[in-house]
Amino acid sequence: MDMPPTCINEELLQNAVSIENQVKEEYALSFPKTEKIHYSEVLDLHLDFKYILKIDLLNDFTSLVKLDLKNNLIKEIQGLDSLINLKCLNLSFNRIKKIEGLDSLRKLELLNLSNNRISLIENMDTLENLSLFFIANNFISQLDNVHYLKRFKKLLRIYMIGNPVTKEENYTLFIAAYFPNLIWLDDILIDQEILEEQQKQEADEAHRSQEAELKLHKDAYVEFLNGSCLFNSMFKDDPEAEILRCTPGVAPLLQTFEDQLMELCTQLFNIGLAEHTRRETELNSFFSNQNEAETHYKNKALQVLENFDSQHNERTEELELLADPDTLKLKINHCNDEITQFCNSLLTLEFELDNKLEEEIKKLDATVTDMVGNFSETALGIFAQCRDLEDDYFQKVREIAVATLEKVAKENQEEEMPEDVMMLFTDKNTVMDALATGHDNHLKIINDRENQLVTRVNAWRVALIRGIREEALQWNHMHVSDIYRYADHLRKQLEKHYQ
Repeated sequence: MDMPPTCINEELLQNAVSIENQVKEEYALSFPKTEKIHYSEVLDLHLDFKYILKIDLLNDFTSLVKLDLKNNLIKEIQGLDSLINLKCLNLSFNRIKKIEGLDSLRKLELLNLSNNRISLIENMDTLENLSLFFIANNFISQLDNVHYLKRFKKLLRIYMIGNPVTKEENYTLFIAAYFPNLIWLDDILIDQEILEEQQKQEADEAHRSQEAELKLHKDAYVEFLNGSCLFNSMFKDDPEAEILRCTPGVAPLLQTFEDQLMELCTQLFNIGLAEHTRRETELNSFFSNQNEAETHYKNKALQVLENFDSQHNERTEELELLADPDTLKLKINHCNDEITQFCNSLLTLEFELDNKLEEEIKKLDATVTDMVGNFSETALGIFAQCRDLEDDYFQKVREIAVATLEKVAKENQEEEMPEDVMMLFTDKNTVMDALATGHDNHLKIINDRENQLVTRVNAWRVALIRGIREEALQWNHMHVSDIYRYADHLRKQLEKHYQ
């Protein structure tokens, strides 16, 4: 019995024969010895488990519809150019490393390349009728490479199981999204439920992306405004914070303080988002006006250029007809004067545009300055309220601490306290120092957050206007340089041809 390629040893390799001998053996039983085999009439050819090393000598099988060469020793796809009517090709369980040699198989509907050594899907552009593609258990590792198959509009089934790419997250949904006509992927029926799940994931991803952009947006108005983050940072380094928090009566105060602080931060956050929206509106308006001005002056410059080119061509044609050197020199000087005038016209337009843009930048700067000022004033007011909340919380906790110290000193407790709280409240100085240190730390963190925010807002304004001005100046320098360079080119052309 024939053995699969995985069991082939050197002795069997030496016994491997060509396709021609296998074909003769395959069809010898079907035809009388006296009758010649007409290969051009063969429609179906099965040559599996024959230890075939090379695809060759198939030129006469021009009517072949199905060719089965699975479980052989084939390393290269070749020798198929004459099989123009082939619809099914099975090359699974071979040693193929590259997809190639399929250009003439335009009628091919089924291609099986499973269990080979292929790492890239390629060279299949002409297989426009392909509907079934099997490439399981190969070395396909890049999900993007599967995009190559999008060109096959009739593709109904893909079988890729056993490739590294199938281990990618959302592999199934990825294929379903990019191949809307696909019915089967591996052993999975691509139904409406999978498509809906894919669409849901896309929507969720878009939503997460928007949330992430909102949360991490590097914008002066929404940076450092998370109430929970501010609250946690305030209590992170308190030396006795955890013990004081366990003191009877402190926990409700702390919860109220946190709720009020987060409410203030939420207000500031929403104000920041409103300012962000306004900023985007102002910037869009500025850039729209800028583009409109640039287009206007560009059209005027093109008109000047067209008029000059037309007149310059006429003048150069006149120069070609002049033989008198003095007249020629006079005309050349006139042409140079016209070039200078042309250059000055373009420079005038460029400077007008530059002045127009500077006016727009000044307007934007004034608007942004007002925005920053209003927001900074609002932020300062809200952070002042945060400090008031901290002062109020500190005073109330201090009152509780004093009362607790008195209870512990009298050893007359109406309610039990945790042991670590009892130990702390045996030393009045330690308690008072802890409260004062915590209060100072809280105020410092609030002040730092306030300074960071206001500083960042102003830095954003300065960077924005400076960046816009620098870009406008850069473009102006480029345009001026181009004008002078073009004028120099025109003058050199005159010198070259007419002097």
